[in-house]
Amino acid sequence: MDKNPTGRFSGLAETYARCRPSYPSDAIDFIIALSGVDNDSLIADIGCGTGISSRLFAERGLKVLGIEPNDDMRERAEAEEKIASLHYLKGTAEKTTLEGESVDLIVCAQAFHWFEPTAALAEFKRILKPGGWVALMWNERDENDPFTQMYGDLFRTLPETEAVEMPRGKAGHALLESELFENRQRDLFISSQVLDEDGLVGRAFSASYAPRDEPRRSRFEASLRTLFHAFAEPDASQDGKPAVVTMHYATSIYTGRRL
Repeated sequence: MDKNPTGRFSGLAETYARCRPSYPSDAIDFIIALSGVDNDSLIADIGCGTGISSRLFAERGLKVLGIEPNDDMRERAEAEEKIASLHYLKGTAEKTTLEGESVDLIVCAQAFHWFEPTAALAEFKRILKPGGWVALMWNERDENDPFTQMYGDLFRTLPETEAVEMPRGKAGHALLESELFENRQRDLFISSQVLDEDGLVGRAFSASYAPRDEPRRSRFEASLRTLFHAFAEPDASQDGKPAVVTMHYATSIYTGRRL
């Protein structure tokens, strides 16, 4: 599979920003507590996309620099409501353009599997201050839930799914096995995402390996809508109670400290 992480997300910025899930608050709090960052620290969110994870840290008053090579995704992040402590910069995981020993915490949310791991971890070590931390984070489907499992089954009918999802599930092991870092560990957090029908379709098509060509796109969308109606229930949190489904996630966080 040709990764091409910059090109394969072109044209997806709006859908990605609107339909991708966030990350659980307790996971963000865990990373902050483990790394010991405070208002004087600098966090680099590498492969930040549309800024979903960047904003979670910046909203807590922390200084964040989002690094993203895809112009569409980065410009979409910049178009969001401004947070004074949050800025964005064009760069890649392997060549961030940041100064050596300038960063206290590196975060990669739903991104590290697109990087060249050896080169990226070497760059992370270069830009981290001694004792600085790396946190790699992924939302993975929790297919113990029947709806989430059937959504996964539908994606597994696509030819590229295995080529993307199998390496993604193991990508954090590169940090756990790296001799550049110590105190390496993996922690797990549970989260979910409530989606209406169009939200489910958008969530699916925010994936870079969802079909974009016709008629495959239309067939896949029809299958998603059929799945939605098979599981949809009224949303008890809203007065009108529109029909929704709930996607369940297990959020994995891999962490390590620069030697």
